[in-house]
Amino acid sequence: MLSFTQSISTCPRAVKTTVKRTSKVSLAPKAVIHENITSLIGDTPVVKINKLAPDGVELYVKCEYFNPLSSVKDRLALAVIEDAEKSGKLKPGMTVVEATSGNTGIAVAMVCAQRGYPCVICMAEPFSIERRKIMRMLGAKVIVTPKGGKGTGMVKKAEELAEKHGWFLTSQFENEANWKFHEKTTGQEILRDFSGKNLTHFVTGYGTGGTFHGVAKALKAKRPDVKICLLEPSAAPLLASGTKTERKPSGAPVGSHPAFTPHPVQGWTPDFIPLVLESGIDLHDELIPIDGPDAMQCAKDLASKEGIFTGISGGATFSGALKVARSAPKGSSILCMLPDTSERYMSTPLYDQIQADMDESELEIAKSTPSFQLIPGQEPILQA
Repeated sequence: MLSFTQSISTCPRAVKTTVKRTSKVSLAPKAVIHENITSLIGDTPVVKINKLAPDGVELYVKCEYFNPLSSVKDRLALAVIEDAEKSGKLKPGMTVVEATSGNTGIAVAMVCAQRGYPCVICMAEPFSIERRKIMRMLGAKVIVTPKGGKGTGMVKKAEELAEKHGWFLTSQFENEANWKFHEKTTGQEILRDFSGKNLTHFVTGYGTGGTFHGVAKALKAKRPDVKICLLEPSAAPLLASGTKTERKPSGAPVGSHPAFTPHPVQGWTPDFIPLVLESGIDLHDELIPIDGPDAMQCAKDLASKEGIFTGISGGATFSGALKVARSAPKGSSILCMLPDTSERYMSTPLYDQIQADMDESELEIAKSTPSFQLIPGQEPILQA
């Protein structure tokens, strides 16, 4: 191992002014050969926050973008496909269909590509263009549904297609294999990583509710002192409203929840309360609303101040963790989930202020030496 220590001075917006960091670089990593891409799913790293954590509190993030297709939904996809194969519901050659905001669709498309199943994904119009392209790159067919139909619309379309064509519907919002896989993997990873260490709070948002339900169940069984903090957008307070979702016999929603309004946290809180979430709802200790602008800013701060590259949902979860940290007792240790990578959000408002062209400060740097200048309105300079 090669170790080195450095002091880092931070910008004025950072909470702490100096961070002492020791890094270890492995010079001879152990060689591991994987039989297929799905064996890389899970066992994601926990990373300590150095500059953005309030004084007196330890703050950690679990980086789910280390999964092979860069999101926590890789776990869900493997769980539901393997469960369906074992039960006989999914047979060789069958088409797999799902409704998704994107990450589940990408994950399902990956597993289907690896296992040889045709894949059809239904996704509502507002979700990012990048996600459609990634799914198509993985060989899936993507059916875009009108934004007026919201999340329930894309779910109904997937149900219709499954019924008409005899396809296997993964039913991510109702499928118990979803949360059970998180109990068996994500929850156990956290228990292992914090074995003998202080952990006072676990913080997560919800899409299907699988991460929350499974991890909370694992923690409550072994570390019942850990407080489970569940987050939802302030613009869509479905749980806070106290109004339940009306369901079909399958557990799928009958219609849109009356408390839902559109929000910017893609992957969080569809326009109904998922059955996977509802069936574990008693496991949470606190419900915290998150504002969209705070989610955006936290994603940017994690990138620019910690080098941690996550999307809007990751920013939203970190915003919730900061809220918990500011009111938690000194000595608290807080872990939150970062569901995916920032690259999936480049066509969303998260990147509205991130320009492709050089700004004035960058142009000044470019002009500070004479060669290789590309200044707007001027002929390119190669050699001075």
